[in-house]
Amino acid sequence: MDSTNNDKINTSQSNATDPQASGRMPLAAGVDIDVPAPKEENIDDVEIEAYNDDALSGESLTPKEQMHRLRDKLRECVKEKQAYLDGWQRSKADFVNYKKREAENKGEFLKFAREELITDLLPVLESFHMAFANKEAWGKVDESWRRGVEHIHTQLTQVLEGHGVTALDPLGKDFDPNEHTAIGTITTEDALKHHKVAEVLQLGYRLNGKLIRSPRVKIYGEMADATSEAEKQ
Repeated sequence: MDSTNNDKINTSQSNATDPQASGRMPLAAGVDIDVPAPKEENIDDVEIEAYNDDALSGESLTPKEQMHRLRDKLRECVKEKQAYLDGWQRSKADFVNYKKREAENKGEFLKFAREELITDLLPVLESFHMAFANKEAWGKVDESWRRGVEHIHTQLTQVLEGHGVTALDPLGKDFDPNEHTAIGTITTEDALKHHKVAEVLQLGYRLNGKLIRSPRVKIYGEMADATSEAEKQ
């Protein structure tokens, strides 16, 4: 066999091992058939489908219509966002006001939580005042003992003042039925003194501005006309 025949045999065997390269498919008994080469796809020819709301709904919209629809959706999103923001701001403001009211209520509660205890201590303070009122008898007490009692009275007064207690002494002031308790009158011819407090029998007290005990007082009144009194008799 010559070299030409050998080349044909080698070429035939090479093509048999790589059918796609030759475009032919060998069959039995040396018969070959032509096999078309695979066609390359051009990616530009592939249609990419967008799976959005418009595609799912089956509508076919122009780009302009899609832009209008997207703008409408954007407006709705902006409105919804603003509604959520407004609601959050209102809730925040309500919570801040709630905390402020709770702090004020707590402060008011603490201011008057000791009212009952302080009210129970007032008779002790009044006992000191009654002892001091009789100056003649108080002056006869041993000086060292008297100073000790006065010091205790001062301490008690300072403690009560530290808790917001203030004494109410309306002597010489106009009588106020909303704050004062009148238990008697003292007649006078001086018209300028009428309806003024003539004597304070018991001091009043306030707790952080709140009246917890009204002062007991006597007030000046007009003198009764002698003729009128005789007629009444």
